[in-house]
Amino acid sequence: MTGRIVFAHGFTQTARTWDTVVDLLPAGLDPLAVDLPGHASASEVTTDLWGAATRVVDTGGPGIYVGYSMGGRVALHAALARPDLVERLVLIGATAGISDDAERSLRRASDIRLADHVEQIGVEEFVDEWLQNPLFAGLSAHTDQRDDRVRNSATGLASSLRTCGTGCQEPLWERLGEVSCPTLLLVGERDHKFRELADRLAAGIDDARVEVIGGVGHSVHLEAPEATAQAIQKFSQN
Repeated sequence: MTGRIVFAHGFTQTARTWDTVVDLLPAGLDPLAVDLPGHASASEVTTDLWGAATRVVDTGGPGIYVGYSMGGRVALHAALARPDLVERLVLIGATAGISDDAERSLRRASDIRLADHVEQIGVEEFVDEWLQNPLFAGLSAHTDQRDDRVRNSATGLASSLRTCGTGCQEPLWERLGEVSCPTLLLVGERDHKFRELADRLAAGIDDARVEVIGGVGHSVHLEAPEATAQAIQKFSQN
């Protein structure tokens, strides 16, 4: 197994979101954080989750793939598409999609409205609104990375919502048995929805375990970077 660890960020974030976690990893590992389509240096790239996964593995090569939220969905696609390159998988606050057709259709419509909205109001106002989501209640002005998020463009974020939003993702729950690599599911203690999703993911993946990070919510890597880095380091060495 290589020492490469590839990091995929969440929606409105960039590769820089992982800086603190990367700095906490021990020497000898080879971390690489990437910008996902519609974000930062890849803001003009438009593709779906399968295309995003291909871009990530083409850049990262063989290694451990770590993905948070949207990046977790990209990493899961990568594990299914390129099991020869994804040696281990770490999913943080992730899901395999929305199973119910009607619920997924409603989410798709919501994603499209949100895409239109960010184009109408601009990235700075949108990021401020986005960070008011109860999902991010555990973040503060010191940890929310607002300054980094507003480096994104409105058109890029809108494109990401339209092509990589949860509403347009085909659910992968029935394919979890195809994930052949050891998998770690990290989730915040207070992130009740995604704790249930982590348990469901673990039940479907043959070699998977859930680790709950105490006292934090959805943005585990921002709220508890030390615990996140320790969990990834330990998992990489097992």
